Amino acid sequence: MAFKALLSILAVVAALQGVDAALTRRVACPDGVNTATNAACCALFPIRDDIIENLFHNTCAEEAHESLRLTFHDAVAFSPAMEARGEFGGGGADGSIILFDQVETGFHANAGIDEIVQLQKPIIARHNISTADFIQFAGAVGLSQCPGAPQLEFMLGRQDATQAAPDGLVPEPFDSVDSILARLLDVGFQDFEVVWLLSAHTVGAADAVDPTIPRTPFDSTPGVFDTQFFIETQLQGVSFPGVGNEQGEALSPIAGEMRLESDQLIARDQRTACEWQSFTNDQEKFAETFPDVMGRLALLGVDQSQLVDCSEVIPIAPPLPADSQPHFPAGKTVVDVEPACADTPFPTFPTDPGPATSVAPVPNL
Repeated sequence: MAFKALLSILAVVAALQGVDAALTRRVACPDGVNTATNAACCALFPIRDDIIENLFHNTCAEEAHESLRLTFHDAVAFSPAMEARGEFGGGGADGSIILFDQVETGFHANAGIDEIVQLQKPIIARHNISTADFIQFAGAVGLSQCPGAPQLEFMLGRQDATQAAPDGLVPEPFDSVDSILARLLDVGFQDFEVVWLLSAHTVGAADAVDPTIPRTPFDSTPGVFDTQFFIETQLQGVSFPGVGNEQGEALSPIAGEMRLESDQLIARDQRTACEWQSFTNDQEKFAETFPDVMGRLALLGVDQSQLVDCSEVIPIAPPLPADSQPHFPAGKTVVDVEPACADTPFPTFPTDPGPATSVAPVPNL
């Protein structure tokens, strides 16, 4: 009996090992170099290598930032509320912002996005991929060029748009907090998840808020995905980086840094302030929250039943530099903070030594 029981246990173990082997079996890709868990993902490796070399130039610069922005502007142009009223509410992550660029890049909220659209179009043309997929894929690969960034999910198989999205669905930096929260709730994001989405601004920059100073970053470390954006947005604003007081712009605490009015207000609104502050000293929180909201954003309006998970093709971002720690910019201390979370005191950070911090425009490659 004991021998039979042992044989039964061994049979179960062998069966489980067989299941595990089947789950981890990989397909050799035609390039002779890469493997994938699904053969459909093999086509993405040459596209990935092309955009890393020829669009992003292996750097977390303007093209990577704008590709990430493009994923949001394409996907968020979707309104279930409009659909419920019998109106066309956009197709979500359907590529319409490139396919109908002559229409959508003219929308005020999409100002400045025409440049990355024109850079991406010839790359799409030389590969067999839908425009809808390419936008989300390029955004995820672009983020991987930024040290400290989490790996984003990528699902393959979106269908391309057949018409342009309607205007007015992309939030603007001069919109009220009520308006922004309501717009994003329409596509499924709660108030605190709006803060998670705004983590993207840690590697973001403004091109069109003040057109005299394109590529003006939102924090002092735009080349890395760190917590400085959340710290610096909570500092008291003292000046404008350009001509000043443009629509959608708030006073910034640092020379050469842009602060959006919407970021200023969301950081101080009672519905979102504590969630905002929670990011100031929690780099690990990015890994839990940003992939979640970006993964859901990338599936807005998409028939998910036909998608293939190709997340393994997205590179792992380099780690943050060893000396990268949350800090106050040189010349700033905790006394410059405008605290807004009633539940928890604002953390105290060391101040960088040296003369007052100033920020240069994000490089354009």
